[in-house]
Amino acid sequence: MKTKTNIFLLSALVMVCVAMVSSCRKSATEQVAPIVPEADASQFVSITDVVPDAILEIRYYSTYNFVGTRVDGYEAPKALLTKTAADSLRAVSDELRAQGYCLKIYDSYRPQMAVDHFVRWAADLADTAMKPYFYPNVDKAVLFDEGYIAARSSHTRGSTVDLTLVNMATGREVDMGGVFDWFGPESHPDCGGDPLTGSYRPNDTITAAQFANRMLLRKAMINHGFNPLDVEWWHFTLAGEPFPDTYFSFPVK
Repeated sequence: MKTKTNIFLLSALVMVCVAMVSSCRKSATEQVAPIVPEADASQFVSITDVVPDAILEIRYYSTYNFVGTRVDGYEAPKALLTKTAADSLRAVSDELRAQGYCLKIYDSYRPQMAVDHFVRWAADLADTAMKPYFYPNVDKAVLFDEGYIAARSSHTRGSTVDLTLVNMATGREVDMGGVFDWFGPESHPDCGGDPLTGSYRPNDTITAAQFANRMLLRKAMINHGFNPLDVEWWHFTLAGEPFPDTYFSFPVK
């Protein structure tokens, strides 16, 4: 009888231990949830770590942008890109540095929460504080219809960059005949010429020198694997981007 009692107690003790281990494992699983792909920043780098002489002017961290306030998700004036895109941008920088130019970055990776902020701003038709600076000739009500604002952005996939050139001898921005984030046809790469051939067409909007400067940037970006956008001279996305279907959510910090 004593032996049977001991066996029963031992069995009960084993069952209790198994239950405790199972409970601990369940608790650990609940406390350490796996990172969802959209929140995983492990494949991103700071542009200035890869292109040390790049100049940053992160407009959405400041109040000088078409929204007029710091944009959600920009917690630091940093520029992030996927490692693949940053390496390609380094090649662009090397080519242009040999010609006397360095890169100035306005925006790169853009978290989805920032895009959501743009959408909310676009829906508030009464907020036109920055209209004189970025869209004086465009009605805010048509920004969605004309493609200036969208619920999804290639920037959020991590391999798109908005940039311009700086003359290293003078330290001044190269004259592109228009400003970053200007809503209007003046921002189109084909304003004043044919971007496929680089030939200038005399017009009243931009000069031959300004058009040539746009083409200088465009050519270097294309040379190293970036595709241009047909409505913004400053916007380029890496061909074969590593995350073509992922819209990331982690903040810029």
